[in-house]
Amino acid sequence: MDTQASLPGFKEHPIVHGLYYQSDFITRDHEEQLITLFRTQLTWPDRPGRISVHYGYTFDYKTFGIDPDIPYKPFPDWLVPLLPKTESRPPDQVCLQYYPPGAGIPPHVDSHRGWDQLYALSIGAPVLMRLRHGKTGEERVDVDLEGRSMMCFSGPARLYWTHGIAKKKNDHMPDELLGIEKEKRSVLGAMVREAEKGLESEGRMTSPQKADDGDVKA
Repeated sequence: MDTQASLPGFKEHPIVHGLYYQSDFITRDHEEQLITLFRTQLTWPDRPGRISVHYGYTFDYKTFGIDPDIPYKPFPDWLVPLLPKTESRPPDQVCLQYYPPGAGIPPHVDSHRGWDQLYALSIGAPVLMRLRHGKTGEERVDVDLEGRSMMCFSGPARLYWTHGIAKKKNDHMPDELLGIEKEKRSVLGAMVREAEKGLESEGRMTSPQKADDGDVKA
């Protein structure tokens, strides 16, 4: 399958194969509405640092798969327009993340076990994401994550490159210096492999209602 053809509007990174990027996936007004919603309508964990809210299936950070003990949480109406239209079905899991000023994430590869493709919508302040290839991480590529941009990890980018965001006081972007007071948010969507979804038939998970064509209803 021609992955590029299946992602209209996205451009593949010239070095990191399987990494696709689209600027201005949403409008500035839509972004402002989402930031207000994140601040005023969502219930976030009460702890310092990077925090998250899950919809759909919930990721288990101990098993690196979906948590069979937490029921499926339907996508709210405001989230549905943000889901990529490039897949045959909606994501099975969406994670909203809030990064306080200066926060980062250590280099990592998201679990191979449960997820096929990952999508990430950036909201708020831009930031540099560093990708490293292989076990030694000697090949490094920096990607500018602009606000309102959507990124897709698939294939080699999904499996063989780590990605992370350095914890720092200032982010040096091409045309400006962003202060530490800037906040960043993201919407991460994951496609669950069919083997993982098989947990439903074992009665270990409360699954969403299925449509006649097999797609999961949002």
